[in-house]
Amino acid sequence: MTLEADLQVLNQKLDLLTTQVAYLTEQARIAAQEREARSDLVDTAMPIAREAMDIVTRELQEVQEEIRMEDLLRLSKKLLRHVPQLEMLLDQLDSLSDLLATIGPISREMITKLTELMDELDRKGYFAFARGGTRLVDNVVTSFTEEDVNRLSDNIVLILNTVKDMTQPEIMSFVRNTLLLAEEEVSKPVSTSMLSILRQMQDPAVRRGLALTLRILRAIGVQSTNGQPARIES
Repeated sequence: MTLEADLQVLNQKLDLLTTQVAYLTEQARIAAQEREARSDLVDTAMPIAREAMDIVTRELQEVQEEIRMEDLLRLSKKLLRHVPQLEMLLDQLDSLSDLLATIGPISREMITKLTELMDELDRKGYFAFARGGTRLVDNVVTSFTEEDVNRLSDNIVLILNTVKDMTQPEIMSFVRNTLLLAEEEVSKPVSTSMLSILRQMQDPAVRRGLALTLRILRAIGVQSTNGQPARIES
């Protein structure tokens, strides 16, 4: 073997040794970092652990007369015996947490829309109307006796039919127009002399109104005793 070949082999061995030394150095550095991290963790955790132990000791001292070692052992056995159920419960809690995380944005949006709707109803006066309706119901309840309510229930159909008839468009228009004309005529000066009354009787509209009034009075007078309207012959 020549000198050049020996030098080449020697260089290869030196390169391999250098690589191994670098690897060992890196491993030593990593191990030193881990030891330092563990040391920092221990230094940080020890005060917390000591404080926790002190708290547990103080708390146990308060209940040491009520709790015995046998009770703790029995509780520990029961917990170990129900580990599968506890795991299932924890899984259900995880599922519930995922569900809450999913519906959280939806529920917040619904609450926001509900708040906006309630605010709009308040601005429009629905709540004020409801409060007024409550006072109205209170007044009705305090003003009517049970006997009054019973009589009202017996005649509720007749009352509703009467209200329905009175709220027909032609009836409402007639009443409104009559009231408007009456207000207008009341504001004018009125002559009560016999001559003025006779002069007004010459007006066809006055005679027609008087005739209609007399016909209505006649219908009231011949009202049948059973409450049904009687037929009026002209």
